Amino acid sequence: MNVIAGTAPMQSGFANHFATEALPGALPIGRNSPQRPALGLYAEQLSATAFTMPRAENRRSWLYRIRPSANHPPYRKLRDAPRLAPPNPNRLRWDPLLLADRPCDFIDGLHLMMATGDGAYEAGVSVSIYTASASMDRVFWNADAEMLIVPESGRLRIETELGILHLRPGEIGIVPRGLRHRVMLEDVAARGYVAENHGALLRLPELGPIGANGLANPRDFLTPHAWFEDREEPTEIVQKFLGELWGTTLSHSPLDVVAWHGNLAPVKYDLAQFNTIGTVSFDHPDPSIFTVLTSPTDTAGRANMDFVIFPPRWMVAEDTFRPPWFHRNVMTECMGLVFGEYDAKAGGFAPGGLSLHGMMSAHGPDNATTERAMAAELAPHKIDNTLAFMFETSAVLRVSEAAMASSALQAHYDACWAGMTKRFRA
Repeated sequence: MNVIAGTAPMQSGFANHFATEALPGALPIGRNSPQRPALGLYAEQLSATAFTMPRAENRRSWLYRIRPSANHPPYRKLRDAPRLAPPNPNRLRWDPLLLADRPCDFIDGLHLMMATGDGAYEAGVSVSIYTASASMDRVFWNADAEMLIVPESGRLRIETELGILHLRPGEIGIVPRGLRHRVMLEDVAARGYVAENHGALLRLPELGPIGANGLANPRDFLTPHAWFEDREEPTEIVQKFLGELWGTTLSHSPLDVVAWHGNLAPVKYDLAQFNTIGTVSFDHPDPSIFTVLTSPTDTAGRANMDFVIFPPRWMVAEDTFRPPWFHRNVMTECMGLVFGEYDAKAGGFAPGGLSLHGMMSAHGPDNATTERAMAAELAPHKIDNTLAFMFETSAVLRVSEAAMASSALQAHYDACWAGMTKRFRA
């Protein structure tokens, strides 16, 4: 087996144009896509958007590889798509899913929790939790969506056609739709969250009145340099297509891209680099002020999906209730916790857990948090040692049958708001 990796540090920038080669001379100079590239390689384009999308929206990369991706036998179905339960408007929350008692790789350990619908997705979101206890010896790609990976415990080494991502809890990774990759464990086990974005590709939100600086900065998103395997041995490759898993076996590793250039690439981002914006006067700002990435729709300001985080930050607002306010809204909110405690919940929401607040369902801080906040002295204090996040969508998320039947589903989540006393004085 011949494995080659670039030695330069990762490239920075989000959706910029990159050019990288693992062997000198593999990347064409002066021409975008010659049909007879150097070193006997094949030219192949990977497009995540339609060819005729506006320039600012167009995402594609040219790959120079040992064999074309078209060189494969037919796929066979391995697993049916998970079934969704009937619509359920209730607020729901799950304890962390337990790891399997047998070796389980990233594919087998991917548990669909909720999705916007069955079958073909032209928009929407699917949310899964992964529980892996073994590295993959096969290769995976997703025809349905780009994947946003949020580790909660255990480090990952994601080997892709375009390079290697090392992810640890506190970081996120994006694997583009259709990109072949293998998820390896750098610890005994790993658990985390995956959001599949079926709509417009994720990008940084507009900053509006915030100005040129703040929130996530493009330079902090890192893209790997070229890396490849020249391996002549049977390799199983699995694709996700309309929620189903299909597989075939190649005579070689498909991770054989020697050089590439373009603006479609896997990226990683350290959430500690997020420049948090908050109030220094009064009131609690809308959670949209914590948006890291967004997938927009045709309606301005209405997202197919937002990825929002609630990181360590100072709370200095005066004469106000500081936790998130009670609210109902037109977005569906799916929340997870990477470490620490979420400032709106005094208990019951553990790292690795998940909650769902549907469209227009009433939610907010629980009873214990509310009582504590009402009595708190309004001095500056720092919310520290915590990292919560939210996958928010304008679509309705339906829970999977497996998630509804899971022993991790909390039967009495609504009780956290019980016992709220009447404070009204006429």
